[in-house]
Amino acid sequence: MSILRRSSGALVAWLLLEAASALAGPSFSGRVSAVLDGDSITVVETGQRGLQVRLAQIDAPEYGQTDWQASRQSLSDLLLGRAVTVERVDADRYGRVVGRVWADGADASLEQVRRGMAWVYRQYATDQAYFRAEEEARKERRGLWSQPHPVPPWRFRHRAGSAASEPRRSPANGVRQCGAKRRCAEMASCEEARFYLIRCGVKSLDRDGDGTPCESLC
Repeated sequence: MSILRRSSGALVAWLLLEAASALAGPSFSGRVSAVLDGDSITVVETGQRGLQVRLAQIDAPEYGQTDWQASRQSLSDLLLGRAVTVERVDADRYGRVVGRVWADGADASLEQVRRGMAWVYRQYATDQAYFRAEEEARKERRGLWSQPHPVPPWRFRHRAGSAASEPRRSPANGVRQCGAKRRCAEMASCEEARFYLIRCGVKSLDRDGDGTPCESLC
């Protein structure tokens, strides 16, 4: 039985990676229909379903961190409802496009860093302008840098268990991790539904592809 479980898990992981790879490709344009957190949005192309887009080269505060809501609101102010161009860079294991998002010629990722609402994601960043913007935000104590010891999201995820298993809130440790839930009827709140959609990649919670899971809750 354990061998079957491992085989099934490997198949699911392979299918997700194949789907993610299929999303990588040329740039596209659309309108931002939802802002999921400080580095994730839903973009709707004309006549198409919404695509989840992870902003490239940055990492914003995770749900449960001090500045999660402020970072999400900042990106909403920048992009929600606006026409954007997405320059595809990659695709992640949750099936999201990873790309640089441009609105009126401005790089949304860079602006989030400049505002102190996201870290430069050092594992993937290549543009030195991002590092300069982060250093400036740090010196000016903007956003998350107003805290004495802000915790980078990748370290927060690591403390939750592992970088591959996103944080689940439990009575034992108060930390959120991905679990076996797949249906809206199993969600206790809109926040939990958003977590499972964004961080666990449970797309069945957003059947119309507008970036809002479980409309009965959200």
